Amino acid sequence: MYRSTAIAAALVLATMPLMATHPSSAAAGFTNFQLGDGPAPGVAGEVCPNANPNPPACQNSQAEPQIRADNAGVFYGASENGLGGGTEAYRSTDNGQHYMHLTSPNQFSTIAPQTPGGLGPAGGDVDVATAPQRNANGIYNVYVASLNLADVAVSTSFDGGATWKLNPAAASFPGDDREWIAADMASKVCISYRDLPAFGIHVNCSYDAGATFLQSGDAIDLAHTYNRTNFEIGNLAIDPRSHIIYQTYSSIDYTSTPEYTTCQTTGNPCNYHVVYMGVSRDGGKTFTDYTVHTGPPTVSYGHQFVNVSVDRRGYVYSVYSDNHNVYYSYSTDHGQTWTGPLQINTGTGNQQTAIEPWSVAGSGGRVNVVFYGADYYNSAVPPDSYPCNDPAHCNPTPDAIPGTAHWHVFFAENLSAVTNGTAWTTTQVTDPAYPVHYGGVCEGGVGCMGDRSHNRDLYDDFGIVVSPATNAASIIYSDDRFSEYNHQSRCTAAQDNTATCDHTNIATGISHIFATAPGGAMGGGSDGTGGECQRDSQSTKAEQDLMTALNAHRATAGLPALTRNETQSDQARDHACDNAEQGLASDQDTEGNGHADRMRGAGLTFALSGENNGSVAQTVSGTAGSLLDSSLMADPNATLTILSPAITSVGIGAVDVNGVIWVTEDFSG
Repeated sequence: MYRSTAIAAALVLATMPLMATHPSSAAAGFTNFQLGDGPAPGVAGEVCPNANPNPPACQNSQAEPQIRADNAGVFYGASENGLGGGTEAYRSTDNGQHYMHLTSPNQFSTIAPQTPGGLGPAGGDVDVATAPQRNANGIYNVYVASLNLADVAVSTSFDGGATWKLNPAAASFPGDDREWIAADMASKVCISYRDLPAFGIHVNCSYDAGATFLQSGDAIDLAHTYNRTNFEIGNLAIDPRSHIIYQTYSSIDYTSTPEYTTCQTTGNPCNYHVVYMGVSRDGGKTFTDYTVHTGPPTVSYGHQFVNVSVDRRGYVYSVYSDNHNVYYSYSTDHGQTWTGPLQINTGTGNQQTAIEPWSVAGSGGRVNVVFYGADYYNSAVPPDSYPCNDPAHCNPTPDAIPGTAHWHVFFAENLSAVTNGTAWTTTQVTDPAYPVHYGGVCEGGVGCMGDRSHNRDLYDDFGIVVSPATNAASIIYSDDRFSEYNHQSRCTAAQDNTATCDHTNIATGISHIFATAPGGAMGGGSDGTGGECQRDSQSTKAEQDLMTALNAHRATAGLPALTRNETQSDQARDHACDNAEQGLASDQDTEGNGHADRMRGAGLTFALSGENNGSVAQTVSGTAGSLLDSSLMADPNATLTILSPAITSVGIGAVDVNGVIWVTEDFSG
């Protein structure tokens, strides 16, 4: 009647805090709209999109944005007014369909409504992080880092962005550039940055939610000393399960003394043709650097920016551009060895050129990447020299060079990214009739001079988040068009396609990178069953039936009912997918972690813990829960866990793989 059901049960004492991991993916059908910084910059209130007449509703003048999601699926975005003008912040609690303008994380004052800017200690190079574990108030801390060149400002919100606590001088070294921020546990947060003399990448960590940053490390190790004066920094990422910290960057070939000598003696003209990953296993105190990919010396990956993300299984993804195409490499051993490069953009149509990638990872092997793509390609010149010859949009006068590069936002998804040869699905997010920019795009940061051949209107990066609860995805990006998604009231039609019209937009749609969220089918072909892992009506019913049965058994035994914990349930669903991938019901995941390790990695605390695992093939719809319950209660070890007086909480996760229901029950007390 049912597939041979493998059962594993354990009741163990909680001991040392270990952890586990997992990954992510995406989809099409995006809605675009402009964020609004009303009723005044830095002052909370306006929700966009809204029904107010446009303009001036839902307008902003920010650029160079970033975005993150917390584990509850709340999205937090931020974008900059410019150095000294402070940062604007936004929040969505409805899967990115609407964003509310928040109080500025770092402005001291605001000016007249609908006039951009205020006074602040920062306003350049924003980044955002969310804590993977809840604070004492049951909310995930939100962190916003911003640059003022003299230092790095870090703002912390303990209440979902309603209020902020500002640390205006978080960096240990003065004179800083291009900071990044990443969070771990409930109150650990780390920043990375380069100082303006550009000697190394500093990583400072705080264990008190950003109040003080007393720990300092260098992401470029002593074995790569040549790189310390020849590099371009990338972002910072922390695996919340293993607590490994990753800092990526591009540089020269550190094994080549002649290359280093040439760089130092000829004014630093060398191409940063090697992508590196600094890996810290001691919480950011020390790093070991590994080579991700070495390209030919004629190629440079030193564009804004090389990018790193980590999935829930601990697989690490490095994404980078050679200024014409976007590639990725992946590591399944925590950044020590790498496979790649593998190209992401198609190289055709509006993806002939692809730049400025950003990635987000979900369940194991699942990744989304966004990038700017253009319908123009010239291998002999960089994108900042691409022509703009459209008299309607190329202000103040068109180029004499024939052709025009039309830039759009693209979304790419791969649900089996650690399997070589798997295809990326790429989707153009922005309206074909409204490119976000025409002509050249400079990626040289402050080195871009502002003329057409050094146009920085798209600034240096943008981002994407995906809700682990729903698979909703939001992309935040820069746009310098007068007419796109809203006529700008802060610039004129004559200023279309110039920095004066710069603003920040949102594109919201659906991804599939979280296997346990609705619609998040597990990548087929890599799991032990050969199918896809889904959370559907059958698996949901199995969870409900098992919960009812557990408490019925405990009531019969005179024991109190168990409370269902949703964090434990999320962890249980992830492990059920792991078991499906392995093709057996096991306490250990593919990384060798047991249930207590995984539960602690998810931020759970307990004195006792236990786990039951099983799978069953349904012959009659809706019977999986009762079949699994009968099998579990027939096993003495499983029964011992279910009927333990010391157990008070349970998480139940079930997934459906080709009609086989895989279940994990995680207990704690």
